[in-house]
Formats: sequence, C-alpha cells, structure tokens
Amino acid sequence: MSERDTSDLAAKLAAQTAVPRMKRFYTAAGVAPTEDGGFRIELDGRPVRTPGRHIVRVPSLALAEVMAAEWGGQGAFIDPMSMPVTRLVNSALDGVEPNRAEVAAEIVKYAGSDLLCYRTDAPAALVDLQRDLWDPLLDWARAEIGAVFFLSEGVIHVEQPERSLQAIAAYLPDEALRLAALNLMTTLSGSSIIALAVWRGRLSAEDAWRAAHIDEDVQQQIWGTDAEASARRTARFRDFSAAALCLQLIGA
Repeated sequence: MSERDTSDLAAKLAAQTAVPRMKRFYTAAGVAPTEDGGFRIELDGRPVRTPGRHIVRVPSLALAEVMAAEWGGQGAFIDPMSMPVTRLVNSALDGVEPNRAEVAAEIVKYAGSDLLCYRTDAPAALVDLQRDLWDPLLDWARAEIGAVFFLSEGVIHVEQPERSLQAIAAYLPDEALRLAALNLMTTLSGSSIIALAVWRGRLSAEDAWRAAHIDEDVQQQIWGTDAEASARRTARFRDFSAAALCLQLIGA
C-alpha cells in the first residue's frame, strides 16, 4: 500500500470514528433570572439543559454571563471543548450533585498523597523551586485549615496524619458547583492543597498552575519542549482556569 493510500485509509477511519458535530441551532444566547434567585442560560429564549436534562441554573449573574458568552461565541458548529465553564457546570449538575460525598472523599484522598509532600534531591533548581513554592502552601494549610503534612523524598509513600485529612474534609464546601471546581483543579494539579489555596484566594490560577508543574518546567529547560505535550498542557490549563474562575464568580 502506498503512502497516499495509507493516508487516505487513515482519514476514512478517522471520519468513521469521529463524534458528529452538532450544528448551531440558535441565534442568540442570554441570561434570565430564576424564581429561586439564581440565573439560567437561554438560547433564543429557551432554557439550556445539561446532557442529563437538568436546567442549567447557577447562583451568580456573572457566571451565567460567562456561560452565555461561551454559547454565543460558537460558530456554525458547537465545540464543547471551547466551553470549559459550561462543561464544568454540567458536570456539577449531572455528576457531582447526586454524589457530593464521594467527590469530597476523592479530594481528601488526593490530600493523602498530595504532590506538595513529595520532594526531589536533584537537580538543585528543582529542589529550590519545591522549597520556595511549596513550603509556603504547606504553611498556609497548617495555619488556615489545621492540616499538618509530612514530607517524603522521591516516590516513597508517606502516611499523612488522620487528623490532617479530617481537617481537609471539614474544610470542604458541601455545594456541588464548588466541589466540582475543586475536584477538577485537584485532579489537574495533583494537589488538593493547591486547589484549596486557589479557592481561598491564596493563589491565582496562573501561580497555582506553575506550582503544580515546576518539575515539568525544569525538564523542559533541560531537554526542550514537545509540541504535543505543550498542547495538552494548554488544554488542561484552560479547564483549570475555568474552575478557578467559577469559584471566583460564585464567591467563597
């Protein structure tokens, strides 16, 4: 088979397995108040529903306006990946609301093996960055949450105090949207402490992302960047930033 034939076959297979794109079926996206004091998203005056058929309602006008802008910014076809805030809210309504305890438990589980607790002994630049960026966050967690964490060198697991994990659990919100945002930031960063610090205004999204990726940054300085890895990281940061924005707009 020639190179051209192989390319054509790959294109046909990709077309067969691609998810069908949804055409834009509305003209205008807007926001309307709800009877309970919240705000819903409307497309040509009709309320938007999640994939699970829940009406999309949020407690903040500013957040609703961001979501309406995501819908309004779509072209001839709807691209869900370009709507990170909408995807997060859908996840909160469909997945987190009926499973709040399980989602909170997952955040606490991350705290039990938090990224900030695992240190390296080389190179020196990374050792310094871990100390300078991570130690203040652990100090904040101790002062703000009452959670003390033990450190480990390398990948050897260190058991964290049960009292610290209980303190993290008690500190978490009970509301689905905040839990969804915290859970997303935790899984993307590998650190519940980083996620909580963003929620409480201790870190910006940009500073939090840098703190979570100093190992990767140092490796890139040594070996250079990879285009595919950079694209994945950009997409992940978009979702992380959307979660941080969501928390900011609905308030503490």
